[in-house]
Amino acid sequence: MAVNAKKIAVYVVVVFVLYLIITDPAKAADYVQVGFEGISNAAKAIGDFMTWVVNGGKS
Repeated sequence: MAVNAKKIAVYVVVVFVLYLIITDPAKAADYVQVGFEGISNAAKAIGDFMTWVVNGGKS
């Protein structure tokens, strides 16, 4: 039962994404850009943290 619910949820998300891309490509591109900026910021924060740890926790 849970597998079917998961398949349905994935299907709904895919249909929504396709609908968004087809109806408003500019807005879809903005969403993608925001997503990549978030991933980039998270990666930078992890890198800064690891650098801080390697330096012995000193600022």
